[in-house]
Amino acid sequence: MISLLSRYVVRQLTTATLYALVALLALYFFFDVMAQIGDVGQGSYNNAKMLWYVTLQIPAHAYELMPLAVLIGGLVALSQLAAHSELTVIKTSGVRLRRIIGMVLQFAAVFAVATLLLGEWVVPAVGQRAEQFKLNATQDKISAGTRSGIWIKQNNDIINVAEMLPDSSLRDITIYRHNDNFELTETVYAAAATPQSAAVGNDANANNAIWHLQQVRRTELQSNRAVAAHSDTLEWPAAVSRQLLNVLLVEPEQMSIAALGTYVQHLQDNHQQTTRYELAWWRKISYPLAALVMALVALAFTPQQTRHGNMGLKLFFGVCLGLAFHFAGRLFGFSSQLYGIPPFLAAILPTLLFACLAVWLIRKQERR
Repeated sequence: MISLLSRYVVRQLTTATLYALVALLALYFFFDVMAQIGDVGQGSYNNAKMLWYVTLQIPAHAYELMPLAVLIGGLVALSQLAAHSELTVIKTSGVRLRRIIGMVLQFAAVFAVATLLLGEWVVPAVGQRAEQFKLNATQDKISAGTRSGIWIKQNNDIINVAEMLPDSSLRDITIYRHNDNFELTETVYAAAATPQSAAVGNDANANNAIWHLQQVRRTELQSNRAVAAHSDTLEWPAAVSRQLLNVLLVEPEQMSIAALGTYVQHLQDNHQQTTRYELAWWRKISYPLAALVMALVALAFTPQQTRHGNMGLKLFFGVCLGLAFHFAGRLFGFSSQLYGIPPFLAAILPTLLFACLAVWLIRKQERR
């Protein structure tokens, strides 16, 4: 009987959550279409390609919205069970609170696993493909979003890349080479650079990738003069892989745990700031747990009796709490970067606080 009851409750919760997720995705799809209409007509970017690009954004939105969908779906399903006195019947039949929590967590675990799979494998691959698709259609170029371009530090070289085209070729590259005393010894400017081969360019572990520089201007700074030289082409051995450049051109939240770990290691090897990417790494690990926490929040805000309290008000406060969870994560993230809070704490603390709050409310509700 318990197994049959668990399947029934989990099915009700899962169905309501899927409906909530579809509704949220439809809303985001509409907003994305409105945002992309202005780009239609650039190059070959027509309405059909715009709709395909927006469709490719769905996995990323599903990943972001999964905890909120679990919260809304859980609130709706559990409130319906309470409204039809089914929760009361379940409790009076001898099912303890611990067993009800187990049913709720069993349902949430499915969406937690889905969140992990989306964030680690689906979103990074599909998201990069979507951006590449749009860039090829609009004949646009990737830029760093700042006037100074992308900056990379490797060993004694500081590299500035102004632009990267969809085929992964680079434009306006400047290499500043310094000695161990951090004194500038040479500058190299190239109008363009292309990787030696697609295989080398895509190898994240390539330590000696070869780039072909074009229209090169070199300036060597000697003790009392500067010596300039020009050449049409120059081979540039550098551990700058295509994947590393892609990392620099996407938001950390859209990267996989493996890619974030690789890039954090790269930054540490070159003695650079890693807080933002470490924070994103810990968030990636802890984010699937948010689905479990939101399920507990839904249970905590579910009215146990149809005559007790205002059901609509409880649902409203439950949704507000879910939004507060989202903004708390952002707040702790900013605090980590501004005030030096360890990235692990900044990423995991909102989840722990809301989990404790949900458990406290459930226990308080049970003692009534």
